[in-house]
Amino acid sequence: MSATMPGAEDANTWTFRGYQLGSANFATAMVHFYRAEVSRANTWRTRLDATTNWAVITTAAALTFAFSSAHNPHFVLLLVLLLVLTFLFIEARRYRYYALWYYRVHLMETDFFAAMLASPFRPSADWADRLAESLLDPAFPIAHWEAIGLRFRRTYFWLISLLLISWVIKLAFHPTPMADWSDLVERAAVVSISTRWVVGVVTGVYGLLVAMALVSFLRRYAEARSGKAVLSGKQPGKMRGFLQQRANRRENLVVIITARGECIGQQLMTELGRGVTALRGTGMYTGAERYVLLCAVTNIQVSRLKAIVQQSDPNAFVIVNSAEEVRGYGFGPLTAPS
Repeated sequence: MSATMPGAEDANTWTFRGYQLGSANFATAMVHFYRAEVSRANTWRTRLDATTNWAVITTAAALTFAFSSAHNPHFVLLLVLLLVLTFLFIEARRYRYYALWYYRVHLMETDFFAAMLASPFRPSADWADRLAESLLDPAFPIAHWEAIGLRFRRTYFWLISLLLISWVIKLAFHPTPMADWSDLVERAAVVSISTRWVVGVVTGVYGLLVAMALVSFLRRYAEARSGKAVLSGKQPGKMRGFLQQRANRRENLVVIITARGECIGQQLMTELGRGVTALRGTGMYTGAERYVLLCAVTNIQVSRLKAIVQQSDPNAFVIVNSAEEVRGYGFGPLTAPS
């Protein structure tokens, strides 16, 4: 899709069965698409609040019941802890969906709408590719375990810590105040489950959650410092949250061997907006001179590249290599952040 500069004539950006979409219609379509994505992001954000409210209400009810009588069993707090962990698991799943919708919203805000306000009044070179990849091949920008660690760090740390502290207080003072620490440990047993197992499982689960929260924070911080979490040329070193594109971003180096290198190269630069490097080669079998074209493209552009080559030179030879990393205009920044 192409964008027109202010004051230029509208150019057709898309044609299908005789219907031509001009730049003004394209902007209108993007506005409606943006509103739809904002609506979906708000819906999932509301669902996050609902899960948190369930956890808060359940925790408050459990504390009220546990301390309303000295003879109420302490394991009620452990059952509620299990229920709150279930809420955390559900909320982490919902957070991944919210991250997906918000990634698209933020991409349009920073690379489409913001580009209308600042010179040179055009979006970054690959914003449409990233948005199209997210639509054609949706992928969560955050892993489930990382979402659990993030939601625990931001919200559930306080609820779960409150439950565990209340559980220890319950053991210490009900039904009678403890005489020494051995009394508290003995009271932690639940029916036929020994104290060692109860304390070990509770400590292990809490420690695992803390570790997940810490690892997710350190990983995100390291990615931000290395520039991997930077979107659309933003300055490195800032925490971008889940707004990074990870596994869904695929890049390729395409080698094209053809007799019509100039024609194909011009089409690739015009239609795909990618740079092309041309080398001279000689066919060892035929002895004929050929162009060897090198072009770095995103995964979504490969099919269009093949169509361009097929249309211009059906006898061309195309090699598509998955690239480990591509740096430069239209891809990541060429220089690593200091």
